[in-house]
Amino acid sequence: MNLIHITASAPLFTNTFLILTQAGHGIVIDPAADPEVYLRRLKQEGAQLTHILLTHGHYDHVGAVVELEKQTGAAVYVEPVDTAKPPMFPLPRIGKAYPEDGILRIDELEFRIWHTPGHTPGSVCLYCDGVLFSGDTLFAGSCGRVDLPGGSAAEMRRSLSMLAKLPLPGETKVMPGHEYFSTLGEERRQNPYLLGEWY
Repeated sequence: MNLIHITASAPLFTNTFLILTQAGHGIVIDPAADPEVYLRRLKQEGAQLTHILLTHGHYDHVGAVVELEKQTGAAVYVEPVDTAKPPMFPLPRIGKAYPEDGILRIDELEFRIWHTPGHTPGSVCLYCDGVLFSGDTLFAGSCGRVDLPGGSAAEMRRSLSMLAKLPLPGETKVMPGHEYFSTLGEERRQNPYLLGEWY
């Protein structure tokens, strides 16, 4: 997997990701930055944007979605519950839900999708090729807020408990929506939220 990390500029500082497939297709996860940032990089790589994958619908993760979809026709995946509740959920009703079986295949890549409500009702975590894109569910040493509209401490507790028990190796890279990267093993050992110590 050819993975490119892009950080949206202030005040968002959202970690977004561009993945290039062997077929020259581009996949963007949580495109919050100026759309041109992604389009320029895709052009440099000789790739075409075909998919936009969202971990949730908050404004700081979707800022470039509408324009990217308009310019490229890329398929947008987001849980519908996160597209209908402004102002924290500013997306129009575009896109489609993730597959019911929790598996999305794009060229040679297979994404495993886990529903992880708590930060938002439609939050998901995405796993592909040794990397867990955890959005605002799981952070390095912490977890996402639950005090915003649609947040739920009880659902976050269940989601984090599920993530801790995933059949993934400890060396799995954890790439959250903000701040630092980690590994699943490190979070299982030291993250008090993942260990359930805040409940």
